Amino acid sequence: MATDANQGTWLTQEAYDRLKDELDELVANRPLMAAEINARREEGDLKENGGYHAARDEQGKQEGRIRQLEDLLRNAKVGEAKDSDEIQIGTVVTIAFDGDPDDTEKFLLGSREISATTDLTVYSPDSALGAAILGHKIGETVVYKTPKEIEISVKIVEAEKFLG
Repeated sequence: MATDANQGTWLTQEAYDRLKDELDELVANRPLMAAEINARREEGDLKENGGYHAARDEQGKQEGRIRQLEDLLRNAKVGEAKDSDEIQIGTVVTIAFDGDPDDTEKFLLGSREISATTDLTVYSPDSALGAAILGHKIGETVVYKTPKEIEISVKIVEAEKFLG
């Protein structure tokens, strides 16, 4: 996720609204989950009660997602990407690998939470490629290392503000 102590996670309004709706639904379902656990508890011996354990596991997953969404939404920066001549979060970038104009890739630099709202591939600014191009400009060539320590050179060919 694209986070930074000063910046938070950048989200479009559409992504924020979708995540807020998911959070509201999970919170609203808490009483139903508690009732499910109680109903399963009534079935008998808890040591051999698979339904009870499954319901408890599901409750744990839901509570984890609730905490994740609350933190994400509390620290989110919502709105459109800023106009800038530098690559930043919310920029749609086209790069050419090793300076080859025929070997290009177009992607959005942003949070994975935005990926549900676009057909573009989304790279985190915390990824090796994202961190390498962040703050650079069109025409610049940057070199980054993959997690396997392979150096890759890319040239920034195009950059535009993500419009959703």
